[in-house]
Amino acid sequence: MTLIKYIGRRILQMIPVLFGVLTLTFILSRFIPGDPVIAYLPLNHTTQQYLEMEEYLGLNDPIIVQYFNYMIDVFTGDWGLSSKIGKKIPVWTIIWDRLPRTIDLSFFSILIASYLGIKIGKISAVNRNKWKDTLSRGFALIGVSMPVFWLGMILRYIFSTELGLLPGTNYFGAIGHPPTITGFRLIDSLLSGKIYLAIDYLQHLALPVACLSIITVASIVRQTRSSMLEVLQQDYVRTARAKGCKEKDVINSHALKNALIPTVTVIGLSFGSLLSGAVLTETTFNLHGIGELVIDAINLFDYYVLNAVIFFIAFVFIAINLITDLLYGFIDPRIKY
Repeated sequence: MTLIKYIGRRILQMIPVLFGVLTLTFILSRFIPGDPVIAYLPLNHTTQQYLEMEEYLGLNDPIIVQYFNYMIDVFTGDWGLSSKIGKKIPVWTIIWDRLPRTIDLSFFSILIASYLGIKIGKISAVNRNKWKDTLSRGFALIGVSMPVFWLGMILRYIFSTELGLLPGTNYFGAIGHPPTITGFRLIDSLLSGKIYLAIDYLQHLALPVACLSIITVASIVRQTRSSMLEVLQQDYVRTARAKGCKEKDVINSHALKNALIPTVTVIGLSFGSLLSGAVLTETTFNLHGIGELVIDAINLFDYYVLNAVIFFIAFVFIAINLITDLLYGFIDPRIKY
């Protein structure tokens, strides 16, 4: 099977999964507590206003008719208007407005976590049962066990409240905004030549990125160490050493490369989780990303926003899994599609 055929088959497999997600979100939105009609009306609304809004939203139709209308709207690009969060703004407009911050947070976090996690995991495996291994395992255990919101609060208290080195909340707009070019504040600041805005943005991202990186590094360290220890016992590694290969080449070229496949899986899943919204971290640091949008949609009973966000999260995970599977072939050419 060629790579193109494999990608095509995987994309076709995505369709029923996403269709199932849409069906599930429709069912949940009809049975969870709350009245979506009231969300669009003023507090002192009349019965006539209620009936008119119910008719407008199609919620007085039979459930099967509502379902088909919902699917038709989705596939024609009409996901509805936000009832509370955006004051009747299209839901995808709200999502695209929040998404750049979540992407920035996820990208920097996974970049730092991947580099440090693989590096520390490799050192830990090579120095098995020595002080470096003990130290890295202790760090990994603490990182995996530590609640992310608690770590975020500690980092914020130490570096923002006590030391005053870094900002602890999302107030970077206080010194101005760059012209909107891409929607990403960092890129727009650099493209417009406003370096001070880019530096300010990175300073505001520092603590939430550090928080997520520490948690993610711990998982990557554990997986890299475990995979490396298994690979180091393989015959081809012993053969490479018997041939007189340098230990550095044995570790990096023979052992690490073959140990990366399980690690890439962990990195991919972690990145998918971050892109889907680091709910607690974004809430702790007031970042107004996808994660915080989920909480807002639930608290305000904004069903249309919630449905779109759930679909987005499902799509992100499926796409990340596909990309992860494709990376296997680049890491290990023996893998055929």
